[in-house]
Amino acid sequence: MSAVNDTKSNSAVFLLTGTPGQEDVHPWISIPFCLMYAISIVGNSVILFIIKTDPNLHEPMYIFLSMLAITDLGLLIATIPTILGIFLFNSRDISLDACFAQLFFIHSLQCMESSVLLLMSFDRFIAICNPLRYTSILTPQRVAKMGLVFVLRSVAVVFPLPFLLKRYQYCGANVLSHSYCLHQDVMKMACSDITVNNIYGLSAAISTMGLDSLLIFLSYVMIIKTVLSVASPMECLTALNTCVSHLCAVLLFYIPEIGLALIHRFGNSSSHLLQILLGYVYRLVPPLIHPIVYSVKSKHLRARIIRVFIK
Repeated sequence: MSAVNDTKSNSAVFLLTGTPGQEDVHPWISIPFCLMYAISIVGNSVILFIIKTDPNLHEPMYIFLSMLAITDLGLLIATIPTILGIFLFNSRDISLDACFAQLFFIHSLQCMESSVLLLMSFDRFIAICNPLRYTSILTPQRVAKMGLVFVLRSVAVVFPLPFLLKRYQYCGANVLSHSYCLHQDVMKMACSDITVNNIYGLSAAISTMGLDSLLIFLSYVMIIKTVLSVASPMECLTALNTCVSHLCAVLLFYIPEIGLALIHRFGNSSSHLLQILLGYVYRLVPPLIHPIVYSVKSKHLRARIIRVFIK
């Protein structure tokens, strides 16, 4: 499919990228993507169903886990259909408005997921450093308010991005680097100066995911300091073992996110295939792994899942 060459036209379309040079095997590549998509949808849906139906799991830790599952489902729904459309039907074109809407949902949900990981680190911090006040600090009302604040923060920070992009004229071959729209990718297609978008996008990332990652790091510094000061080596391992699943979720989220952001902003000489593969890892792996990790590490959740499937 040829690129659209409507010079300085806001009615142009963007062309999404599958796997360059592998177009002949796109239908075969779609098979593992479909499997991962289905497993991720089922896994996160089962987590939500079990937490909702079991009153014993209506605790802050599991409420935060359900928030994580919701954001994972949202990111899957926002991105995977366009990816599968490319692999199965060679449907590469996407209108500007659809692209702007997609990037709004993707970046909003990314910010929400970062916020949920921060809340989960706060949960672990209270549970380990101040266990006697855990239930009085993390009341259901307070948990709901924190979740609402972070949702509003994510929407408010990302809301200007589509409007900032809509001001620009787009011309030439508007071929994007991924199978879905990202702000840092779309703004490079503009025919004019993108300094405002560059500064705002970087500021938004630092004030949300950058700040969240710093606070998560500080919370773990406090957790380790507390555990080492009051517990024996065996008790230290037991306490830190409760954080393993959360640490896995943090690493799965932030490492690809940071790598992708650095490549888009500073890695002009980096391999295009590396960008595409990192983008797929970022979109598909965390929603697939989160239900598995939390099911394995949480004995209550694991037992409940086993009972459901045995029935």
